[in-house]
Amino acid sequence: MSLHQPPNNSGIVNMGGTNSFTNTAVGDQAKMITPSDPTRPSQVRTSSAHSESDQRKDVGIVTILPVETRAILDELGLERPRKQEGLFFSAGDVSTESGTASVVATQTLGPGQRSVMSALDHLRHHFSPRLWVLVGIGGGLGSSPSRAGGGRIGDVIVSTRIVYYDSRKITAGDRVQRRGEERQAPARVVHAANAYFTDRGEPAVIRGRVDGHRKRSFEVHHGLIGSGEAVIAHEDAEERQWLKHYNDKVMAVDMESGGLSQFWQENSVRDEGNPDWVVVRGISDGADAQKDDDAHALAAHNAAHVVHELLPYLL
Repeated sequence: MSLHQPPNNSGIVNMGGTNSFTNTAVGDQAKMITPSDPTRPSQVRTSSAHSESDQRKDVGIVTILPVETRAILDELGLERPRKQEGLFFSAGDVSTESGTASVVATQTLGPGQRSVMSALDHLRHHFSPRLWVLVGIGGGLGSSPSRAGGGRIGDVIVSTRIVYYDSRKITAGDRVQRRGEERQAPARVVHAANAYFTDRGEPAVIRGRVDGHRKRSFEVHHGLIGSGEAVIAHEDAEERQWLKHYNDKVMAVDMESGGLSQFWQENSVRDEGNPDWVVVRGISDGADAQKDDDAHALAAHNAAHVVHELLPYLL
């Protein structure tokens, strides 16, 4: 008896008609390499750096001065700044009483309302945070009649209401008629701040965060911040007097909070969720003739420490 191998029918059979074959390989272990077609969408493999930049963060922090950035890195344990698309960001996971928060921080190009708006846009573009925090130093306006103390060097102001004081009209005789604007953070942020002070007392009390002040106690207040482009360095400055008459609970001044509140308001028209916001300022001077840089590190570290305490309430 003979054994016959079955016929090998591999190949192509055409029973008539017209066939068109493109990008086709025939045969055992056939392979095909085709040039890329510029008219067809290609699958792009993103780099690890780009993938990281697309990762959403819980909190986006903005600082103005290097001393403020160092304070945030030290108090929250963030990595050193890393360059990304020409910008520098510091990121890390921060342990809080209610869990871990992903945080990213960046420093503005310079002081002022416009620069902080650009920094916020960079954070939104790269990390889409759920919360913006503007943190650093500010000038204190002294004790408020309705509060015990407040506004001393090293104290901290947690602000959910911003008074922008630089809108004004110049009339005959160079008279200045100011037109203030006031904005409040989202209600859930105000509730979070209220809960923090309910637990910690109002004013809350913290220990100083830099050498030479660690045995001293400082107060944390929930108060208003006045914001404008002017650096106020005189106790009789017109801006101080106007803020006092506008609302005697304005406890500090800075040059950036107005830009944050304005950016948040204009960003609220976007379809995606608009981040919450809060401002935390450590008092570094009295916004008077004695204004200097001596207490910058103390005020910046105290403010950064309060941000860490606030995170479980805000998130």
